[in-house]
Amino acid sequence: MAQLLLVEDDPAVRSALMRTLTERGHAMTSASTGLAGLRMAMDDRPDLVVLDLGLPDVDGYEIIRMLRAVSSVPLIVATARDDESEIARVLDAGADDYLVKPFGAVQLDARIRAVLRRLQGGEDDGMRPLTVGELRIDPRSREVTMRGTSLDLRPKEFDLLCYLAARPGQVVSKRELLTQVWQVPYGGADKTVDVHLSWLRNKLGESAQEPRYIRAVRGVGVKLVDPGI
Repeated sequence: MAQLLLVEDDPAVRSALMRTLTERGHAMTSASTGLAGLRMAMDDRPDLVVLDLGLPDVDGYEIIRMLRAVSSVPLIVATARDDESEIARVLDAGADDYLVKPFGAVQLDARIRAVLRRLQGGEDDGMRPLTVGELRIDPRSREVTMRGTSLDLRPKEFDLLCYLAARPGQVVSKRELLTQVWQVPYGGADKTVDVHLSWLRNKLGESAQEPRYIRAVRGVGVKLVDPGI
């Protein structure tokens, strides 16, 4: 059973999520303001925090910054804001995942379980290192090097690269990436994959306009290739 903290100011949304997530096996506490949620996150030390951004006292982005200064607790942002730059800003501030309202409690529960599985070490230790071009990806140590130089990747950036590297040259849809990497079988307006692909390209020294390793196939998906071939 995971101990979750829900920070949500809308009483109807808060009540519905508390009830449904409790029914799905989680132990729940909640707060209706950002500062109250911050205090509870520090005092109660939950396994994961679900945070709305549109809070009445302090914007959720600032709560993320304050929380990340003192804690690495897993954090999922669940909000109505769907602007891509806002999603990137929040993920860059330290959120582990981003979910746009409206969403179902089943989808949120899937995201929660996926984040907790990843952070509790669900990797396959028997997987051999992967090599694509000058990239070497070690699933066991979760290390990536390019030409012998270590790359500093966020956890989900590593997961995304590792999944693509296990299928070199194979086109993978964004729906498949959501299902297999984020372990959530939902697509639609979710821009999480696009944001992480953009970050990953930047770490690899490329861009969507000048791709090397990550190639987009319009209307189909993306693939990881050896740029020397």
